[in-house]
Amino acid sequence: MAQHIDRRGLLRISAGAAVLAGVGGLAVPAAAGPVGSSGHGGHGGFPPVPGMVGDRRANEFWYEFDDVTLFHRIPEVTAAFAAIHDILGDNSVQLMVGNWFTMSAGSGYPADYTEFVRPIADPLRVLSGVQLGVVDKYYRHDDPRLVTAFSEFGQGTLFDPRRADVEAEVHTMDGDPPTGYHLWHVFLRSMMFLGIDRHRWARLDPLIGFAWALQSIAKPGHRVVNPGLPRSTVAPLARRWLRRSPEQLDVDFQSQWYPAPSR
Repeated sequence: MAQHIDRRGLLRISAGAAVLAGVGGLAVPAAAGPVGSSGHGGHGGFPPVPGMVGDRRANEFWYEFDDVTLFHRIPEVTAAFAAIHDILGDNSVQLMVGNWFTMSAGSGYPADYTEFVRPIADPLRVLSGVQLGVVDKYYRHDDPRLVTAFSEFGQGTLFDPRRADVEAEVHTMDGDPPTGYHLWHVFLRSMMFLGIDRHRWARLDPLIGFAWALQSIAKPGHRVVNPGLPRSTVAPLARRWLRRSPEQLDVDFQSQWYPAPSR
């Protein structure tokens, strides 16, 4: 089971987004560069942020997502987490992850895990709606630019100086190992089993695996922009991970805390 789960990962439990299941529109950034430079598409209507690096829309998406779920959490999110804690106890998130590891390896899965999370369906529905609302503000359904957003997130090539006050200028998963990816998968599976925006979450799950695989190789820092991985590394990972089903990802995420070499 989890030796530790970082605070930011606990709160970024499911990055509400609908994503491509395939790789036909894959956009792989060759390397990080200033906003508006070659390969990054300019400001896209967003105000310029001096010193920002990486895709402008992706930076804005992750910035607002963290604002809503962590740095300036909206009341609905705070209440949803409180409800989950009230129902499952103070160690609710660790319990969810621990039970998922145990149950997903057994013959009763997913029925047993579905029954375990059924009492928290209402707060999960709230979290789903809030997070999907953020992604819908920045991306169309099945928008190929989401591949770029998650690719840059995993590689740590998004640098946002607006997060200097919390020493988190790079939009990426906290921690080494980055245990938050497992949390994303567990919460998305909980929502899927309960019929909460099931199809949208099923299409997000492969991108979580993709970002996890990228970060496991890149091992980015959190305060200085990281160099992008070579396209020759990113493209094969995209082909492998973006086609995976949630059931296949259940097997992948049994690996703690990095992808197994055969995956």
